[in-house]
Amino acid sequence: MDIQFDFKGAPVGGHIINYLLEKSRVVHQNHGERNFHIFYQLIEGGEEDLLRRLGLERNPQHYQYLVKGNCPKVSSINDRSDWKQVRKALTVIGFSEDEVEELMNIISSVLHLGNMQYGGDDGGSACITSDTQIKYLSRLLGVSGTVLTEALTHRKIIAKGEELMSPLNIEQASAARDALSKAVYGRTFTWLVNKINGSLAYTDESNKNSSVIGLLDIYGFEVFQYNSFEQFCINYCNEKLQQLFIELTLKSEQEEYEAEGITWEPVQYFNNKIICDLVEEKFKGIISILDEECLRPGDASDITFLEKLEDTVGSHPHFVTHKLADTKTRKLMGREEFRLLHYAGDVNYNVKGFLDKNNDLLYRNLKEVMCMSENKILTQCFDREELTDKKRPDTAATQFKSSLAKLMEILMSKEPSYVRCIKPNDSKQAGRFDEVLIRHQVKYLGLMENLRVRRAGFAYRRRYEIFLQRYKSLCPDTWPNWQGKLPEGVSTLVKHLGYKPEEYKMGRSKIFIRFPKTLFATEDALETRKQSLATKLQAGWKGYIQKTKYQKLRRSAIRIEAWWRGILARRRAQCRRKASDTIRRFIRGFIYRHQERCPQNEYFLDYVRYAFLMNLHRNAPKNVLDKSWPTPPPALTEASEHLRKMCMQNMVWTYCKKISPEWKHQMEQKTVASELFKDKKDNYPQSVPKLFVSTRLNGEEINPKALQALGTEKMKYAVPVTKYDRNGYRARPRQLLLTGDSIVIVEEGKMKQRIEYGALKGISVSSLSDGVFVLHVPSTDNKQKGDVVLQSDHVIETLTKVAICGEKADNVNINQGSITFALSQGKEGVIDFTPGSELLVAKAKNGHLAVTAPRLNSR
Repeated sequence: MDIQFDFKGAPVGGHIINYLLEKSRVVHQNHGERNFHIFYQLIEGGEEDLLRRLGLERNPQHYQYLVKGNCPKVSSINDRSDWKQVRKALTVIGFSEDEVEELMNIISSVLHLGNMQYGGDDGGSACITSDTQIKYLSRLLGVSGTVLTEALTHRKIIAKGEELMSPLNIEQASAARDALSKAVYGRTFTWLVNKINGSLAYTDESNKNSSVIGLLDIYGFEVFQYNSFEQFCINYCNEKLQQLFIELTLKSEQEEYEAEGITWEPVQYFNNKIICDLVEEKFKGIISILDEECLRPGDASDITFLEKLEDTVGSHPHFVTHKLADTKTRKLMGREEFRLLHYAGDVNYNVKGFLDKNNDLLYRNLKEVMCMSENKILTQCFDREELTDKKRPDTAATQFKSSLAKLMEILMSKEPSYVRCIKPNDSKQAGRFDEVLIRHQVKYLGLMENLRVRRAGFAYRRRYEIFLQRYKSLCPDTWPNWQGKLPEGVSTLVKHLGYKPEEYKMGRSKIFIRFPKTLFATEDALETRKQSLATKLQAGWKGYIQKTKYQKLRRSAIRIEAWWRGILARRRAQCRRKASDTIRRFIRGFIYRHQERCPQNEYFLDYVRYAFLMNLHRNAPKNVLDKSWPTPPPALTEASEHLRKMCMQNMVWTYCKKISPEWKHQMEQKTVASELFKDKKDNYPQSVPKLFVSTRLNGEEINPKALQALGTEKMKYAVPVTKYDRNGYRARPRQLLLTGDSIVIVEEGKMKQRIEYGALKGISVSSLSDGVFVLHVPSTDNKQKGDVVLQSDHVIETLTKVAICGEKADNVNINQGSITFALSQGKEGVIDFTPGSELLVAKAKNGHLAVTAPRLNSR
């Protein structure tokens, strides 16, 4: 690439020249390699509408030209992002939408060509079995599908002025298809480069003071496991560049020696002209033999080419084949390989495909079809003049050789500089150096040979003023300044350093030092001098610094001490003044504390309010049962009452918020029990800490027949009780069940009595600690046999449940002394309650039911 700069140094134009596009990569890739990036970018990044028009799918695995290297995706490459950059670049360069469309048509047509399948007829001739691909190719290339089909399966032969169409077999047809793919891609690539050159061209004729820098980008030697025609051409180019580099290096060295008046000494180096001649010599070189084999009539093949090389250049010291090699070398070479001993190392080349890649021929009828294309880019790539030109086109190797010769002429007329790029590792990791990989690159880049040429003479040369300025401190006569001529000063310096005559030469403006070790010794002496001088300066400077630092520190300490004492004194005075003002204001406020708020008492009143609020903050009640409250000052009595109510409301709200539904139900029952029995029945206090349960009988303790008799009624509570008969007051074990609308008394599985809540007149219980209670029912109810006398160990819980379920809280009577209840047939019974030491229930002599119960507390 030539880059053109204006007088300011800004790039204003350019021109690109491309050499040896690896067209074989279009149809074949080695393992681990990819095809050209544009194919993957189009498939991964192309819009859905674009892919639909081109007949492509978003999967590179579906295309034969993209899967042979088995590497459709690379983790370090983002094809979708790269596609966006390519589309933007095409716009920047100046491509119109039509040109982009036609360019994409050509790229996609190459993929469709790769997917074209061939079959054979009875005569062995090839025929296309994939009509879909022909339809896409006809539209994308702008040619007739019938004509394209014939051109891909037949070859036009001109014999004695007559044109004949010869059918191709499957192998020949596949080769013709691949040749067309390579030709279409290769010529489109050349057209693209020319298009870019048109965009880069500098058109300002007024500016004639522009400069040009040429950049030649080439990898260097390519040495792979499998090396073919492309590696042969690239390595031939490197041989020529190495030859040029050595010649220019020697030329510049010789010119510098002559300019400085130093006698030129011939340098021994490996002259690779012998290898260049082996490749490019007329009639005897490898390229000439290859061209001859491509052009001669008969059955020429890659093997016959190898045999011709063995016959022609087999005796050359830098050429080896399997047939000509010794036993040890044969183990490392294939029978289809030849080895060239390049200046940088040995490379084995496989001759398979050499003739086809060198011929790079496209059948005449395929050229005719491409010339008929309606695609404007293809009409520029395939010139109709090719059809009338009877001259056979140059082979690929000859074209490359001619281009390389022109490049050498350009380089010889310029002043080239070289940038060698070394790849530290294959994994693109920072700070990691693969020594084997680096040695391989240094070897095949020819760096060692270049170093040998430079070191064969005087390895180091510097102008007198630079050399003297750097090393003058090593000699007392030149330090600190040399007043005489520069050559005399340098001569004095090197004599003091002990340079031997064979180690250096004095030129007109430079000193030449032959051996690197001489320069290294001088550098070591300079470093030692610097360290010694630095040590002395450091010691003297430390003494001066310490003395000065002590004096400054002493003066600073005195000033800081005085300043700090003043600050402390002012702080103490300020604190005393503030304290006296506070005491004065407090005393004045205490005197006027009973008057209305005024400037004399406002500080005191504010302090009293603040003290009360802080005391309240520290001693506020922690729960609703805590009734304590700090005594407020007279001015805050009303505010204190409001705060007390708000605090209690907040605690109540907090407490209620924490209560669960189960605990709430428990509290409701306890509230009803409190209303009924608090301060009325002796055993109530003992029931307060005990939780009420939902039932005192589990499902197994209740007879299933009793549950079945209840039917759909839901049982809310069950408790074991003792029933006293109306005749004789005999105790009978029973079960008391509460449902939604009645009280049921059960004996094992038999329902003995049901009392509707609506029919229940009242409930009577004594004030003692016994568990006896009476359920009063109407005497007019024929279903009932009189009031029911029962005893329960959980009388408080049982009666609370009955009062809640039957809503009979107002009908619970607590009697002292005796309870009268109705018997059957209009008779009445009496229960006498007397306090005693223990609980006793029995029939008395007077016919009453006597209940003796201990008194648990005094009400």
